[in-house]
Amino acid sequence: MTVCFSVQPLRGLRILSLALNLPGPAALLRCAAMGAHCTKLEPPPPPGLPTADPMQHYSPSAYAALQQGIQVLHAQLKTEGGQALLHQALANTDVLLTSFRHSALHKLGLDWPLLHERYPQLSMVRIVGATGARADEPGHDLTYQAEAGLLPGLQMPATLLADMAGSLAASEAILQAQLARSQTGQGVCMDVGLAESAQWMALPATWGLMAADTDTGGAHAGYQIYACADGRVALAALEPHFAARLCQAAGLALPVDAATLRATSTHKAIARFVAPQTRAQLEALAAEKDIPLYTLP
Repeated sequence: MTVCFSVQPLRGLRILSLALNLPGPAALLRCAAMGAHCTKLEPPPPPGLPTADPMQHYSPSAYAALQQGIQVLHAQLKTEGGQALLHQALANTDVLLTSFRHSALHKLGLDWPLLHERYPQLSMVRIVGATGARADEPGHDLTYQAEAGLLPGLQMPATLLADMAGSLAASEAILQAQLARSQTGQGVCMDVGLAESAQWMALPATWGLMAADTDTGGAHAGYQIYACADGRVALAALEPHFAARLCQAAGLALPVDAATLRATSTHKAIARFVAPQTRAQLEALAAEKDIPLYTLP
């Protein structure tokens, strides 16, 4: 997937990232697509390895995708030479993006008060596990999803939801920082918590929108996953006009009201209608009748 924005609100902005793994690089990728000049400063590669970023080990293709349009430099920040290169870059940087814990930033001499005094116009966006007093707690996507109630059983999650939500929050924070600087002329420091990002993504469930007795939780016969002849179909005929088209195609009497759409008999009727049809037939039906659906193997 290529990230592309028709409007580039960050054109000319200079971002330096020290963030490895997924949330920081994903945020940087989005900022590059918004026109920013993005530089990633990685530690020198260990012997025999192409990079120090663990993402290369997890998925070389993901690592490659995350470097598109990004300038990559190498420096060991625990050395005088690495610190010199870092501060040379910071002198020409608008936003510093990090994903270290606060204690690690302190060891690297990157406490916000010191940076702000030395570079008043520099903003800093710090991706942390959780904000506030929990900023130094260890964790990863899996623990943040668990905390947010997104892991109902023993099955691993379908995607790294906390990391990707955090990357969106981080790119939003960079936009916010630039807006604040345009108003005051001073850089700002903002923390983005992966735990809070996961909790934001979990809000629909927290509000009860995924409960079994709600329309978006499966009670609505037109908003459900059904088996078809060669796979599955995710039906999303939630609005009355979509639901009416679906029910008409299934041979149900019109009009249909909310109670009818929740009835077990309606669920069974749509299941019987869908079951013998192939994915291709259902996709053709969707195009002809303007019904929102997506077929799956």
